[in-house]
Amino acid sequence: MSGPRVNSFFLGNSSGINFSIILSPRDEETGKLQLANCSGSKRAGDWDLSVTPGMNTSKVTVSLTRTLELCLPNATECCSSPLCVVETLQVLACRGSVVLAQLLIQAEIFANSSFAGNVSENATVIPNQAFKPLGSCPCNLTAGACDVRCCCDLECTPDLQQLFNRSCFTGVFGGDVNPPFDQLCSSQAMEYTPEWFPFLCVQSSLDNTPFLGYFYHGSTSTPKVPSFTIPLQTSPGKPFTGYKQGDPIITEENEYFTIPQQSLAGQCVGNAPVAYLQNFDVKCLTNLASYKEGLPHHVRINTGTADFIQQNVVYRTITDRGKFITESESLHTAEVLCQNVTFAERYKFIWKDKNIEQVNVTVFLGSLCDGEILTQRFTVEFLSLKSTNEEELFENPGYQVGKPVRAANMNASDPLGSLNIWQPADRGLCASATYRPVLFGVDSHSGCILEVGINEDCSLLRGNVTEKLNALIQATHIGKRDNSSYRNLNDWVKIIRLDPFNSDTNVSTGSLKGICPDIPANLNIRIIFAKVGAVQGIPLQQILAVQISYSTVLWQFQCGFSCKNSFSFLPITASVQFIEVPAQPPIPMTRYQKIYAEFDCNRNDVCWPQLLYPVTRFYTGEPYSQCLAKGLLLAFLVLLAAITSNPWFSKLWNR
Repeated sequence: MSGPRVNSFFLGNSSGINFSIILSPRDEETGKLQLANCSGSKRAGDWDLSVTPGMNTSKVTVSLTRTLELCLPNATECCSSPLCVVETLQVLACRGSVVLAQLLIQAEIFANSSFAGNVSENATVIPNQAFKPLGSCPCNLTAGACDVRCCCDLECTPDLQQLFNRSCFTGVFGGDVNPPFDQLCSSQAMEYTPEWFPFLCVQSSLDNTPFLGYFYHGSTSTPKVPSFTIPLQTSPGKPFTGYKQGDPIITEENEYFTIPQQSLAGQCVGNAPVAYLQNFDVKCLTNLASYKEGLPHHVRINTGTADFIQQNVVYRTITDRGKFITESESLHTAEVLCQNVTFAERYKFIWKDKNIEQVNVTVFLGSLCDGEILTQRFTVEFLSLKSTNEEELFENPGYQVGKPVRAANMNASDPLGSLNIWQPADRGLCASATYRPVLFGVDSHSGCILEVGINEDCSLLRGNVTEKLNALIQATHIGKRDNSSYRNLNDWVKIIRLDPFNSDTNVSTGSLKGICPDIPANLNIRIIFAKVGAVQGIPLQQILAVQISYSTVLWQFQCGFSCKNSFSFLPITASVQFIEVPAQPPIPMTRYQKIYAEFDCNRNDVCWPQLLYPVTRFYTGEPYSQCLAKGLLLAFLVLLAAITSNPWFSKLWNR
């Protein structure tokens, strides 16, 4: 034990049991424990034993009755050394003369280090750390005790210092808080002293050491708890100047307008802010136990100019629950608990310039029962005020990040096309995989697994893989802009296809069983786009070209532990890469720029045109008069060095 009190427990009925404590049960000569004696009492020396009986457990407490204060001059009944108590105790539980249980306690208790004298009201003056070191002995880390290898610790006695006086801490941590610096004339720490050192060295006291510049002001910053609340501006007039694309929409309570959205991990976040001019359509899984209501629909929304509008809410009832209920457990009808919940919410924000003009909300309600899993759907759509017939005609005709890339099949009667990548499902097989559209500005990589037999014909395999890859691209052209019209061919760019095999390529037929070379298993879609302008501060992004290529692999049948399996797997992938290029080609470098590139301060570490910058009025690091004086002195020294190095000067000096 290391404190003045310790508790233990005796298990069993304590009636008729005598508890006693024995001090120093060890034999001083042999060091062995003395034989247990049940004739003891509940007090031994400075120790007391108390027992609190219970039903089947008794609490046994051993406590020290003496003081643990360090001795002051001419004081008694105190601790003469920091290690105040070193004793061995033994607690016995006896019934008559029979020992039922015993507890051995080794007590090592230090004196109380708390100050008990009169406290002076004079505050400690902390020196300015910029002019005087705060601590003269940084390695002194323990109060009231000697720190090993800390030779500047005044609490270390000479006897203790002899144990480590040859391995003391050096440098600032060891107490040398004002070490001599290299620029001192008396310093010899530099390994290679230049010849001009005695002429330009510094004569200074160690109290003016440059190490004093490394100090901490002591200023602290209060941590800010992240919140969806935004400080409201109280300046007169309208505090808001309108929304920009990506700005969170604010409510009347000065909080974010939130709708459940999907995070990067694929899970739904209930309190996700809605961003201005960013559409989304998400699906979230929930059940009756974890269902939570979202933001109330009576909340008014800030239009962007400190005005507030009410949401126009229309409620509808879902009749076909099969589109939303994805799983149902077999429960008895009498035990099922059902509740009317929200199945879907569709928000339409009508906007103009930087303001929100109107918010229309359609809420679809339905009955959700216990044991069923609901797929909730939340849709947010921003429509311009100039929209007609629910057709979205943004004032910014360019693509926005996250919107589907428009595709068209100009060779078909219906020009509507598609540009997709895979959305694997189940076991990841191509037979069960679905499609998802390519989103602008989002690099993607997807794939699926194709089952191939060991006797598969290589030519048929290439054709099958090529057919599945081509099924992703049901288009001949890609829209340059988001509002490209099918009637205007100039609004579209033709897809450049690099076929995996042409007439000049020799394709191996694969004579070995289970091995097929040159399988076009990778589809690469590269989309080149540029920012050709801006509309109301929003970049106008336009697609310039689209290229489709294939990468071939060598397929080999994998047997595993045995070749009894008649099918192996061939992974095929599709990747989409968006490449941004300048809207206009960069201006070529002139002959002058190529020749004098070494004088370009933006491309070189040494900037010769700024050699005299410190003596110009643009330099504000020091007063101009000092900079001019130092510059003239430096010029004089350079001139003097040039004169003294001339041979005729030595001849003139010798005469």
